[in-house]
Amino acid sequence: MAYHTIIDVTELAALLSVSNPVILDCSYALSDFSIGRKDYLRHHIPSAYFLDIGFDLSSPVIKGVTGRHPLPDPEVFASTLIAAGLNNESQVIVYDQDHGIYASRAWWLLNWLGHDKVALLNGGFKAWHASGHASDNQWPPPKKGDFAFHLKEDWIVPKEKVALGNELVIDSREHIRYMGQSEPIDPVAGHISGAICIPFKDNTDEDGFWKPMDFLVKKFEILVSDKTDPPVFYCGSGVTACHNILAYKLATGRAARLYPGSWSEWINYYPATTGNLP
Repeated sequence: MAYHTIIDVTELAALLSVSNPVILDCSYALSDFSIGRKDYLRHHIPSAYFLDIGFDLSSPVIKGVTGRHPLPDPEVFASTLIAAGLNNESQVIVYDQDHGIYASRAWWLLNWLGHDKVALLNGGFKAWHASGHASDNQWPPPKKGDFAFHLKEDWIVPKEKVALGNELVIDSREHIRYMGQSEPIDPVAGHISGAICIPFKDNTDEDGFWKPMDFLVKKFEILVSDKTDPPVFYCGSGVTACHNILAYKLATGRAARLYPGSWSEWINYYPATTGNLP
């Protein structure tokens, strides 16, 4: 059985008893960029490799040009995955500490590279540990996979196309940031003109587990139409928008697109809009 969206702790434990999936720990914290790596070195799911948001799941920032988390170079990222043993047929499991905010970035990137046999662990390492499953503190040695990537170039929408105003654009940040009433991270507050706000934060409950399907279906029903082009999601830097894209996939069975530069890139080139849509 292949997993393409979400896998729970019980399913992962059963999978590990019969196969060797590629497991990627993407734990991270905006409050301290070193926390994820430190937690990984303290304990993680056995055989998991660590991927850092800033160094593995993004490329270097160019101030005034890019957003805060530019997409990684596909060849570089593929090489990282190959060193974790990724083959074209591999089942991949991604997780972070709990809510899947950062693991969803890895989920999206793998799909972008053309590898859709990847699932996010529901509840993250917190759920794994709470269930009494084994953990490890060893960094596994490099492996040699044979993964060959095939980019889904239509999964991304550049700023120039977003600026034309012809896309259904979804802002995944909190409503207060969308409105321009508060901006704790980026230097300019507001949103992209014409975007609607559907925050990612309520996709999961307080313990990091994904909300029931009927909740997600209701949340995204406004986006379900016969429109040919799928919606375009963005956030502050192209990370939490991936969480919303996964939630949209769960709710509708459809793929969505990402504006990877997101708000932190947009404000280098275009004006901000504040307040609600008219």
